[in-house]
Amino acid sequence: MTVSNHPNPSRTWAETLSSPLRTAFQHPWVEGIVRLGAVEDTLRAVHPMLSITEARARVVRIVDETPDTKTFVLQPNALWQGRRSARAGQFVQLRLEIDGRRVERIYSLSSRPGARLISITVKRQSGGLVSPFLHERVKVGDVLTLSQPDGDFVLPDPLPEKILLLSAGSGITPVMAMLRDLQARGYPGDVVFLHVCRNPQALIFAQALRTIEEEFAELSLLVHFDDTDGPFTAERLQYAVPDLAERSTWMCGPAGFMDVVHRHWNSYAMAAPLHSERFVAIPAVPTTAPGTPVTVLLATSGKQFLTQGVDPLLVQAEKAGLAPKHGCRIGICRSCQCTKRSGTVENLQTGEISDTPNEAIRLCVSVARSDLLLDL
Repeated sequence: MTVSNHPNPSRTWAETLSSPLRTAFQHPWVEGIVRLGAVEDTLRAVHPMLSITEARARVVRIVDETPDTKTFVLQPNALWQGRRSARAGQFVQLRLEIDGRRVERIYSLSSRPGARLISITVKRQSGGLVSPFLHERVKVGDVLTLSQPDGDFVLPDPLPEKILLLSAGSGITPVMAMLRDLQARGYPGDVVFLHVCRNPQALIFAQALRTIEEEFAELSLLVHFDDTDGPFTAERLQYAVPDLAERSTWMCGPAGFMDVVHRHWNSYAMAAPLHSERFVAIPAVPTTAPGTPVTVLLATSGKQFLTQGVDPLLVQAEKAGLAPKHGCRIGICRSCQCTKRSGTVENLQTGEISDTPNEAIRLCVSVARSDLLLDL
């Protein structure tokens, strides 16, 4: 057997150089001479994929999935650890500069874990900032900055014997990664993939789904088109999947779709687990929520603001002229997470009210229910 000493030929020279460069420039002696920012600027000028601090990815292909949805196929540099650590259903956070403004958005990985190339699939949102930018201005060859993979909406190990992957609209992206993962792992169990969309023209991953259906014998692929099949209801779900109560289910989609499924699940007290992830913002607060003014004190900066308890803390802080770090604004990415030293908050996703001191909270889905002291 011949052992080659040459670098992995599938990696670009920029990727190959990133790891040793990172080690060299992080040596204390070197750090004392050069500023890290200057090093980053120099490396970016040499090649935009080179970095000693940031995971970056080059756009190698753009696929038009539907008239308003594109898949961006990306080749990450060596600092992206997802080839070894990513799990199907997780997301990455893109960090972009749009017209001089730095913004961050999260997107589920639609590729299977372990793949050399990764992909995100983005539906253009009317009136949005980031999705129109990606659709109109990002081209093959561009380099994007991204986070490490994150998120708890993942398949377990070991896998259950019966699985239902349930999605609607652009919520198909994380469950598509799960389906690809199950196929790649040679899952021997019984999997049903049920997707809901308006019509065949709106079906994201249409060709990929057909290919997987032909190759993956354990898969039952079902698609519900609202325009011809009528509105999706709990009765239609039960008819399409008669053994629903026996299936561990992973679901993602718009709020209305998910509410239908959750109500059905709860009304029949189904024993099988239902895992879900929302792609839309949670309503700010129930209309019956108290509106008592409370004071939020920021321990690190010494600033404070008054809230009426109507909006999430992130919105309240922004109204007060503050700019807390944030990303998704829907409670997934944890960019706005901070420590609540004291006080009571309500979690808008779970309805839980907690006065536990020194607990981590996410500003975008937390509402003040008393005076608060935050570690910000």
